Amino acid sequence: MSNQSTSKPMYEQIFDALREDIISLKYKSGERIPSEKELCEQYSVSRITSKKALELLTTEGYIIRKPGKGSFVNEFMGVKEDTNHYDGTLSSLSSSTVKINKKLLIGLVITTFDDSYGTELIYGMEEASREHDCYLIIRRSFGIAAQEEKTITQFLEMGVDGLIIFPAQGEYFSAEILKLVISKFPFVLVDRYLKGISASSISSDNVHAAKVASNYLFELGHTHIGLLTQPSINTTAIEERIEGFIEAHAENGIVADRGLWLENITSTMPNEFDPNSRERDIEMIQQHIEQHPEITALFAIEYTIAQYAYEAAQRLGLSVPEDISIICFDSPLRNDAYQFTHVRQNQQEIGKQAIESVLKLNNNEMVPSRVMLEAPLIVGKTTAKAKKI
Repeated sequence: MSNQSTSKPMYEQIFDALREDIISLKYKSGERIPSEKELCEQYSVSRITSKKALELLTTEGYIIRKPGKGSFVNEFMGVKEDTNHYDGTLSSLSSSTVKINKKLLIGLVITTFDDSYGTELIYGMEEASREHDCYLIIRRSFGIAAQEEKTITQFLEMGVDGLIIFPAQGEYFSAEILKLVISKFPFVLVDRYLKGISASSISSDNVHAAKVASNYLFELGHTHIGLLTQPSINTTAIEERIEGFIEAHAENGIVADRGLWLENITSTMPNEFDPNSRERDIEMIQQHIEQHPEITALFAIEYTIAQYAYEAAQRLGLSVPEDISIICFDSPLRNDAYQFTHVRQNQQEIGKQAIESVLKLNNNEMVPSRVMLEAPLIVGKTTAKAKKI
């Protein structure tokens, strides 16, 4: 690899090298490329680093990964490109750009997705796109701002008719999103909104949902509640959940003790690739519970953090919910072992409305600047009345 690339993370260097090999036809259409294990040995990196490089190649469309068989160069890599190239301004996008069967094409830029959040969202979008006879294409940004900008640019080069964007977590919006606003290109944001940006957004009513969840814990007699969260870093969804948590305390005349909060859990963030971060966060939650024996309940800002809290409690010999209750946002229904009491976001409806809003904008129709959907409380197996201290 070139010395110029040494400032990049290793997974990006591997990605660049493999991409060059594909473009130069070292690996031809349909041909198998090195596996995660082989890349680990070739570049002396961890499995997670090589996996990340292959994920980026998949996201960019260079390869197709076949479980149990390996990764293969996409057979459609040789498709002829439009000669009209995007030069950074939307006016340069030619109307001659080829669409799939002349149907409308909508691009989705999402940080990442899994069973806890995102899969149902995409399911709702796919169903709506089918219903409205348009096509949906997806790329992940992994919470990396530069990757988000690159993906938006690539979608515009492809000639998409609209965009749905799940913004990368960060303290600023990308320059590409600002270009979309200025040019009045049809796009909507999902899950969060961007401050100071005039753009339509669709999300859950996070403030209200957090208040409902907090009030439920108060009804069970919990007044010393530990909040477990990622750094909010101006991520509006997290900020709103914290706001709802604080408001619920104030409305019930209960002090929201920030000393019981743990706000530096980072392993669940989409741009976190350290394989040791999960264990680090579980140990940190464990130590937090030990240092604050007055905590009788934990409010996890998202499902994966709730899982960490459950594991930390088990390591301490605490029973959930008899010794400590746990509540969170979202919980996959497939998890029958210990279904969390949780706020359930209507992901499918968010996805459906996102598609419909983009189509309306594409047709020069007005849409609400902000839509917030109710997220009901689902009582599971992880909450009970507070133990008397």
